[in-house]
Amino acid sequence: MSTIYIAGIAMTVFGRHLERSLDDLAGEALRGALKDAGCSTQDLGAAYYAGMTNGPLQGQISIPGQVVLSKLGIEQIPIVNVENACASGSSAINLAVQCLKAGTTDVALAIGAEKMNIPDKMKAFALFEAGWDVSRAEENYQILVKMGAGITPPAGSESDKPYSKFMAIYAAMCRWHMHTYGTTQRQIAAVCAKNHQHSVHNPYSQFRKPFSIDEVLAAPPIIYPITLPMCAPLSDGAAAAILCTEEGLKRIGADKKRCIKISASVLRSFSNRRLDEPEKHVSRLAALQAYEIAGLGPQDMHVAELHDASAMGGIIHAENLGLAPLGQAGVCAERGEFSLGGRLPINTSGGLESKGHPLGATGIGQLYELVTQLRGEAGARQVEGARHAIQENGGGLQGIEEAEVAIHILSR
Repeated sequence: MSTIYIAGIAMTVFGRHLERSLDDLAGEALRGALKDAGCSTQDLGAAYYAGMTNGPLQGQISIPGQVVLSKLGIEQIPIVNVENACASGSSAINLAVQCLKAGTTDVALAIGAEKMNIPDKMKAFALFEAGWDVSRAEENYQILVKMGAGITPPAGSESDKPYSKFMAIYAAMCRWHMHTYGTTQRQIAAVCAKNHQHSVHNPYSQFRKPFSIDEVLAAPPIIYPITLPMCAPLSDGAAAAILCTEEGLKRIGADKKRCIKISASVLRSFSNRRLDEPEKHVSRLAALQAYEIAGLGPQDMHVAELHDASAMGGIIHAENLGLAPLGQAGVCAERGEFSLGGRLPINTSGGLESKGHPLGATGIGQLYELVTQLRGEAGARQVEGARHAIQENGGGLQGIEEAEVAIHILSR
């Protein structure tokens, strides 16, 4: 089967872009990716558009991709709209890979764009609570928050401000890990502080303020053990990638030295596993599948971008991907193993809580960071000698885990 490459990739700065439209953000990302690949819209044979906010927040319930991309000069080719919760952007990449491998075209676009900052903030928060079985929302909630049993939150560790119910679920996941493995709030804060320190060097990051571990712990509480800097913000932004076969690279005249190979692209959905079966976690199974496809293992990875809508994600998924033993990722983070200069830098971009989390653009934004690292173009946050990288991007909740997970392994 054909080898697939990322020939061009670009992203906007993630953040609060109150003065900019979704079309404007998408256009910036598209133009950047086309320029990076050295091609034009006329070279594209298919496009995959990822987004969640077009319908509920902008009113464009149907055909958002066709509407947005037509304003950017893309028409006639197949355009597929992709919605897979927070994994939408990575799902668009996976579909583009499958299209190229099938021989439908030799150049494909994956693009994600979101405009989440609107006057009615709670309307945006409600998007997160649509990422599970809404017909069983209260039942889902009660099942998931029970994961936090065994740890009693200290007095004053819960905010009186309204937040998505997913924050309570993330907190319960934290407390389950704390109760099961002895993970500490300080170790979770170490993950967060590391990410915020990385973000200082990322010009595309929503937040670029460094935090120490003690500052993270002293920040306003959300729900124990989560404090404000540990959480991803509402973000506007876009990211786009141009994917090619070998034939496509030749046709557009891409610089092969800057093209990054997609060694594995895996999508996998949840199972109704038990809480005491972490070895069956969807992210772990997807990672094992990706390693087998790539002919690589966790020991071969030089840099990783993991989905951390709360800082705990950096611990859970480091373990799921085999980057640390079960129950030990917090210890590794506290020792600095996942920091720049450490054994395996994770979320050199700043992660979702620093770089931002514009849902459909998030996964492609993660891949932008990894492509930049593998090209050796990351500047002050560069991981020296990086040749293989892994990305994990999850979306929604079913059972006790993500409804969908994408894993990509990239190679220089």
